[in-house]
Amino acid sequence: MKSFVNFLSAFRIAASFVIIPTLMFQWYWVSFILFAFAAISDFFDGYLAKKYNATSKIGGVMDHIGDKLLVVNTMIMLTIMMPVWFIVVPAIIMIARELYISGLREFLGTQKIEMPVPKARMSMGKIKTTFQMIALGAFLFLFAISTLITPDNISRFYLISMNVLSQIGIFGLWLSLLASLWSATQYTVTFANKIKKIK
Repeated sequence: MKSFVNFLSAFRIAASFVIIPTLMFQWYWVSFILFAFAAISDFFDGYLAKKYNATSKIGGVMDHIGDKLLVVNTMIMLTIMMPVWFIVVPAIIMIARELYISGLREFLGTQKIEMPVPKARMSMGKIKTTFQMIALGAFLFLFAISTLITPDNISRFYLISMNVLSQIGIFGLWLSLLASLWSATQYTVTFANKIKKIK
């Protein structure tokens, strides 16, 4: 089971890079399906690891890397494809947040101090990731549906569906931004408490 759990994390890492060319070449259905499976694997590898006690240090690292790469790579591609402020602004801040937290961890690592990920079932970090997955998935589904529309078959259903998906994507991004900032605040407080112990 441990090998399967690690495979899911490895799949997510691979998918995060494969999504880039699929979006570049406008293979939107492939992008959406790949992202959907990768996002679902994020839930199952954590669930299976806990249920069957299949956790490991390398698995934890791969899981963490897979989540970040999937979200960041897809978000960067999204800002290239839709360079509007209400998408670019939250994307830049959330990517900067990831770099900021990594910087805090790296500094504490030089002091041989760990900054663990919160263990709560629905920590603010997990809420952030959930909103990110929903938002990015909605945008990718929006791109995929757009390939079905032609001047001959354009309909009210398609137009409403695309509008709903775009709203889910936009609101999801901004909700994930709020969760991201709150999570960063929690990490900053934890960091401040830990550096007090450094002599």
